[in-house]
Amino acid sequence: ASMMAARQVFMEHCDHVRQLLLLEPRGYPCQNANYVLESSLPGAAFGFVIAEQNKIYPLMSGHNCICVATALLESGLVPMPAGGGTIHFGLEAPVGLIEITAECSADGKAESITLRNAASFVEALDIQISVPDIGMVTVDIAFGGMWYAVVDVKTLPLHLALVPENGREIARIGEMIKTACREQHPVCHPIHTEYTGVDILVFCEAGSTGSSAALQDTSAAPLLPSAVYAKNAVVMSKGELQWDVPQTHTGMLDRSPCGTGTCAVMAVLYQRGKLALLQSFHHRSIVNSLFVGRLEEETQVAGKRAVIPSITGSGYVTQYCEIVVDPLDPFPNGFTVGDIW
Repeated sequence: ASMMAARQVFMEHCDHVRQLLLLEPRGYPCQNANYVLESSLPGAAFGFVIAEQNKIYPLMSGHNCICVATALLESGLVPMPAGGGTIHFGLEAPVGLIEITAECSADGKAESITLRNAASFVEALDIQISVPDIGMVTVDIAFGGMWYAVVDVKTLPLHLALVPENGREIARIGEMIKTACREQHPVCHPIHTEYTGVDILVFCEAGSTGSSAALQDTSAAPLLPSAVYAKNAVVMSKGELQWDVPQTHTGMLDRSPCGTGTCAVMAVLYQRGKLALLQSFHHRSIVNSLFVGRLEEETQVAGKRAVIPSITGSGYVTQYCEIVVDPLDPFPNGFTVGDIW
């Protein structure tokens, strides 16, 4: 079966597995799961289905793809080149074939993963969304593997610095904007019509090309005059927002720079003439981790102008574990408590 069909099975019949893995006591709000499966798609070494909080099963996720590729290489399921070097292989995501280029060290580390994503495109620019208690917010809507509300943080009717200590407020405001956007401007994919949105939001703080010292990590390489730089905070859902219940006005932040979010932002920048094909885009997360993106070529999706993006990043194995459920466990599917959920 295709990964799109497998995704449907997990959504309809196996969501208890997602709950078991991602909810307490085995998981936490920002955790994702990836089900690695055999693939019959030509060019694919394996397939994977992505599962996230709030019963979200994306068509594609960049940071999850990088993690899956890293785990497959470092576990030996995809053999590395003898003595290290470059390897090319494919992974089937629900959205289709994702081409992987990995740089591997001689001691068995996948040092960097570059993925060539499915087509990304802009659905709408400069949409005005009315958000309760916040006001009018200007939003761009783009698809990068998930449906993104893209918000230039400088255009907000309030000051919001994209720093970790503001995480709770960023999540609250972002979830409110995202929900209002989904209600007032719903979208669906022109080919995968069952995939609706928006389902995720990215606050973007763009720096001028090669001159924004504020966005440069002091331990990183010098800024490149030919590249475009930005910082982000990506807001994901961990429950259903109810406007009359303020306690539900919350979300969670992606700790990675967000691969599909980077693709969506690049599509918006390209549409606005602020990023060219083959120009490097350095995108940092709220914790200053980095993805480097690039638009490889222009294409079309159902007649819409679109681009094929690539993303380069690194993943790191943090644990080897076995998840179990005691037959007497009163919470076999896990649970949530409002102090962190």
